[in-house]
Amino acid sequence: MNATAFVVRRARPTDAADFVRLMGDPEVFGNLMQLPLPSEIQWRKRLEDGDASTQGDLHAVVESGGQLVGSAGLHPNPKLRRRHTAVLGISVAKSAQGQGVGTLLMQTLCDYADHWSQILRIELTVFVDNPRAIALYRRFGFQLEGTHRGYALRQGRFEDVHCMARLHPCPPVMAWPQS
Repeated sequence: MNATAFVVRRARPTDAADFVRLMGDPEVFGNLMQLPLPSEIQWRKRLEDGDASTQGDLHAVVESGGQLVGSAGLHPNPKLRRRHTAVLGISVAKSAQGQGVGTLLMQTLCDYADHWSQILRIELTVFVDNPRAIALYRRFGFQLEGTHRGYALRQGRFEDVHCMARLHPCPPVMAWPQS
């Protein structure tokens, strides 16, 4: 795959079948908080709800040759005292891993968080045995904050995850008019 052939755009409800294919791949959902055998109806509803959201959610996808090869979401916290935070999730098709798809998605979400959505802190969890994802997050300024032991069931085993976070590199300030 050639990075110049990638198209980054907002996810649409009509992408539901592509999400089922992407999230149904054991090589993908095994590293996410997804379950096997995703439903197209559930994905369509989730994408419709996200599309109608006024919370500032961004669900971006990457296409290559008309096929969805990656997805990432940035979901701001609606609680009053946590509105400055958002949770990030990302997935890349096995065939597109190592091709720059994750980097494109991270650039898109970090730009959105830093310049358009008043997010100070982005949080995520990543399985401790996923060094490629951990390296990607570190390149975008995420730091390890701790490890949750036995955090999630994956293929019949309770697995550990790292919690990582990134603070806005240059938080916004008020632009006062010159007098």
